[in-house]
Amino acid sequence: MNKDQREIQRKLRILRHAEETGHVAKTCRYFGVGRSSFYRWRQAYADRGESGLINAPPIPKWHANRTSPEREEKVLHLRRKYHLGPIRIVWYLERYHDIKMSDSTVSRILRRHGLNRLPRGTRMRKVHTKRYQKQVPGHHIKMDVKFLTFIGNKGEKVRRFQYTAIDDATRVRALKVYKKYTQANAINFVDHVIEKFPFRIREIRTTSH
Repeated sequence: MNKDQREIQRKLRILRHAEETGHVAKTCRYFGVGRSSFYRWRQAYADRGESGLINAPPIPKWHANRTSPEREEKVLHLRRKYHLGPIRIVWYLERYHDIKMSDSTVSRILRRHGLNRLPRGTRMRKVHTKRYQKQVPGHHIKMDVKFLTFIGNKGEKVRRFQYTAIDDATRVRALKVYKKYTQANAINFVDHVIEKFPFRIREIRTTSH
């Protein structure tokens, strides 16, 4: 008889004793078990038969010092979608979610989920601490316009204007192509950037041509 079978037989003896005597409290005192355990066993036996009397493995408790699942999900989202490094994730969470977390904690979360290394082609350049120590997403957006020339369907030259905006801290970018280089299109593009960027924008710097 294995351990589970012995446990089943012990609990059955207790349940049967209470049924025969008609007194749960005395049965629990006699066998030295708590009444809450007795009632739990009786319900489990009624629901699932003898298999309900097998001791279930203990459910691991969430460690008090471990990051909550909700915070971990925010870290993973920023990593997967914007390819942010641990320090930039720390800045973003503190500024926009009022979540304080160390970069070592963020690194552990990324490592635990296999995201400590970005796929080839998505790795971001290393940044110098002095240059970016006060930089957070949305503080500085660089915007410029490129003149594009290509051949149309009828062989004629066609000119278009590509508006591009890049966030210094995260390198998140947006672009849009217009037929004309006008103030109205510039305003329209700024509205587009404000709508698309996942953080509040504080300053936009334009590059003059």
